[in-house]
Amino acid sequence: MRDPIDIRYARNGEIAVGYTVLGEGPLDLVYIPAFGGLEIMNESRPYAAFLSRLSSFARVIVVDRRGQGVSDRYAPTDLPALEDLVDDLVAVLDDVGSERAVLFGYSDAGSQCAMCAATYPDRVLGLVLYAVAARGTQAPDYPWQWSEAEWEEYLAGARAWGTLDFAAESMHLFAPSYVGNAEQLAWWVRQMRVATSPGAQLAQELVFRDTDIRDLLPAIGVPTLVMHRTGDRVEPVGAGRYVADRIPAAQFVELAGPDHWPWAGDQSSLIEEIREFAQSVAQDNEAAATRVLASVLFTDIVDSTAQAAALGDRRWGELRELHDRIVRNQLARHRGTEIKTMGDGFLATFDGPARAVRCALAICEGERAIGIEVRAGLHTGEIELEAGDIAGLAVALGARVGALARPGEVLVSSTVKDLVVGSGLAFDDRGEHELKGVPGSWRLYTALGEVDHFPSEPFSEQTVGV
Repeated sequence: MRDPIDIRYARNGEIAVGYTVLGEGPLDLVYIPAFGGLEIMNESRPYAAFLSRLSSFARVIVVDRRGQGVSDRYAPTDLPALEDLVDDLVAVLDDVGSERAVLFGYSDAGSQCAMCAATYPDRVLGLVLYAVAARGTQAPDYPWQWSEAEWEEYLAGARAWGTLDFAAESMHLFAPSYVGNAEQLAWWVRQMRVATSPGAQLAQELVFRDTDIRDLLPAIGVPTLVMHRTGDRVEPVGAGRYVADRIPAAQFVELAGPDHWPWAGDQSSLIEEIREFAQSVAQDNEAAATRVLASVLFTDIVDSTAQAAALGDRRWGELRELHDRIVRNQLARHRGTEIKTMGDGFLATFDGPARAVRCALAICEGERAIGIEVRAGLHTGEIELEAGDIAGLAVALGARVGALARPGEVLVSSTVKDLVVGSGLAFDDRGEHELKGVPGSWRLYTALGEVDHFPSEPFSEQTVGV
C-alpha cells in the first residue's frame, strides 16, 4: 500500500488551494501541472518517478490549481482571472514559507507561472516553462496554435471528459508513448475524474482558448528555461520557440519525442535540464525587483476648469476633496497603489489588470454620483520603479490611452483585455489607434463591466474577456 499524500492548504481569502511538499532539497521548486489530482499522483508509476526525481535536488511543492483536484472547485460560470491564480500561487509560497522559488508550469499552467514571475520577481528565483503557448487560438501572426475549426472539433469531443472513450482518444494527443498501455489509460481516466468535472473542464478550455500572454513575455526579467518536445501534438514546437524569443535572455531547449505530458516518454533529458537550470539560478539568489509587470491607471476629471468656474473656489474645493476620497477608497479596495496626483487626476498601479479595470469602473461610477465625470485609461506592461515614481513605455501607453477616453469611459489596451480572460469582464471594441510617441498602432477597448454568464457557444460574437 502506498503512503498517503500529505495534503496541505493555503488560503487566498476564502479560496483554499491544495498542495503537497516532496523532498528537502536546497531550493524550492513549485510545480503546477495542467491537470490536478494530488490524491492519485502516486498511482501512476511514471508520474510518481518523475516527481521523485525532481525532489532529489529540490523541495518540490506540487499544487492543484484552483478548480482542480483537492483545491476549491468553481462552477463553469465562475472562473478565476489569471491574476487570481497568481494570488493563489503567492498564497502557497507564503504558507509553505518559501521566500523565493523556481516556478515550473506546463501547458496552460505556464501562463500562471509567467505572470507571477513578471509581477513578483522578488519572489521568483527562476522560471521553467514546458510545452507552453503564448496564445490559445491561431492568428495571422501566430500560426502555431489550433484554428477555430480545430478548437470546435476538440471541444465537441471534450464534452465526454472523464469517460474511457475520451481518455483513449486523447491519449494519442497528450501521451502517444502510452497508447496501448492499459495501466496508464486507467490512471488517466481516474485523473480526469479527480481533476475536475466535465462542465468545469470545458469552461477552463474556453478560457485557455481565449488567453493571450504575448505582451507580458518581455516583462519577465527572471532567469527562464523554456523546453518543448519537437513532436508535441498539443502545442507545436514553434509555440515554444516563440515564447523563448520574447522573454529576455531565456534559454530554449528542444527535446525529442511526441509527448505533451512531461513525465511521459524520456523523463531523463527533461529532468536533467531542470536540475542544471535550478542549481545555476540558486547560486544567484539576489532579488532584483526594479522592473515589474503592472497595470497602470490614469484618471482625469473632464472639463475641470469649466466646473471650477461655475461652482466657485469653495464649492469646487469641497467637491475635489470628495473626488480624491472616492479615488483613494477604491484604490485601497482593489489593491491599487497611488503613485501621484497630476493636475486633476491620479496615476496608480495594480498587480492585476482585472482589479485595475474594476477599480476604474468603480471610480467612474462613484464620481458620476457626485456630479463629476472622469475618464480613465489602462495599460499593462513592464514598468521601472524609481524612488516612489514609475517610468517606462507602459506608463506612456497608459497616459495615451487615458487621453483618448471619453467622459465616464474606462478605456483599455488590448493587452489588458487579453490578460483578464476568465474575469467575467466585458469590452466593446474601439478600433485601432495611433498613440502619440508610441510606435505602431494599438487596438483599444471600452470596459463595460461584468457579465453574468460564461458564453455557452464556443465562438460567441460577444466580445468578452473570458
